[in-house]
Amino acid sequence: MELRIREMRRRDLDQILEIEELCFPLPWSRESFLTELKNPLAQYIVAQEGFVLQGYAGVWLIFDEGHITNVAVHPRARGRRIGELLLANIMALASANGAVVVTLEVRPSNDAALSLYRRMGFEEKGHRRGYYLDNGEDALIMVKKL
Repeated sequence: MELRIREMRRRDLDQILEIEELCFPLPWSRESFLTELKNPLAQYIVAQEGFVLQGYAGVWLIFDEGHITNVAVHPRARGRRIGELLLANIMALASANGAVVVTLEVRPSNDAALSLYRRMGFEEKGHRRGYYLDNGEDALIMVKKL
């Protein structure tokens, strides 16, 4: 079945929330996603295969910067480069909207995400102490010029 990337829609939220809960210790709520879908500075995309969402990504577009808010792939779909595809598409979307740089935060313990971000050209530029509320873990700040 063909995987396609498209804009996230409100009707996607049941599947998005399932992925969110499987991927993150402190998942976003339905209300958080609804707010984001109404936010004129936010853009969200999904990876869809048939009727099934395999992942999603989001970015905030602020002046000439894109801040990647989420990249998540359903555990059943990992290892198929869907995260790479989502990241490439969200960066292209940011660039098309005037961004010259993209930033993100990631857990230092998230080896899979760190590997993906480094492979896609992101560089570590700093950290935020105690950023993650579930365990107090710091966040690495990563940046990529577009």
